[in-house]
Amino acid sequence: MTTRTHNYNITTQWTGNKGTGTSQYAAYERSHTIIAENRTAIYCTADPAFRGDKTKYNPELLLVASVSSCHMLWYLHLCAEAGIVVTAYVDNAAGTMVETADGGGHFTEITLAPVITLADITLAEKATALHKKANELCFIANSVNFPVYHKPVFNAATG
Repeated sequence: MTTRTHNYNITTQWTGNKGTGTSQYAAYERSHTIIAENRTAIYCTADPAFRGDKTKYNPELLLVASVSSCHMLWYLHLCAEAGIVVTAYVDNAAGTMVETADGGGHFTEITLAPVITLADITLAEKATALHKKANELCFIANSVNFPVYHKPVFNAATG
């Protein structure tokens, strides 16, 4: 099998200079914009715990979103291959990060909690098993050094 390489390029532009740059810790905003060619910009900041704007995305939220999104895409792919018809998928993902004494920190886990609607609810057991395979294939889950848990809930499609 040939190994294929994919490259991803973004620009992160700090937009939080309030006139004096980083002259003091409280003198600047943590606002920044993430830009990728031919895509809508994402307006970001730090987590509110670190002087960020609670109305914007922060790197921690984006990490949780990346794991959730990648897992969902692999999961839907595997369901399609297995003949399991998913008609809706909403993940209420949650990540836990701990701060260290030196001011740094790290994630300790992410839990994905998708609510999945199946056309045939009798396939729920088979659909549950596909989460393990999706996790094994997910590019982002394979790139993090903490566990990613799965707590799916299944509903039967109506109508």
